[in-house]
Amino acid sequence: MLKPFYFTAGVLAILLGIVGIAVPLLPTVPFFILAAFCFARSSPALEQRLLTSPRFGPAIRAWRERSAISRRGKQAATLAFAVGIFLSLLLAPWPWPLATIAVALICGTWIWTRPE
Repeated sequence: MLKPFYFTAGVLAILLGIVGIAVPLLPTVPFFILAAFCFARSSPALEQRLLTSPRFGPAIRAWRERSAISRRGKQAATLAFAVGIFLSLLLAPWPWPLATIAVALICGTWIWTRPE
């Protein structure tokens, strides 16, 4: 009964991941990890394709096995947070940039505590 929901969510996650390849602040790998999660519950063949992908498979397997994020991924996330903070300071009315800074600090701290 939930298979169509998980399949649709997996396809949407793949599409967002593909968009994330071109859009700098949109993450790519987390969407592929989400897609693998959804396909594990709806389409084992598509899950296997993601796990054996030379580009995204290692990151998905590292996350599943050790909740690990590569150093390069951590650096990219930190850079994206910095750009987001900078843009919010430029474009958002005060005090909204404080929310951006708080979210970046919380999420960035969590990301950097993950194993590599």
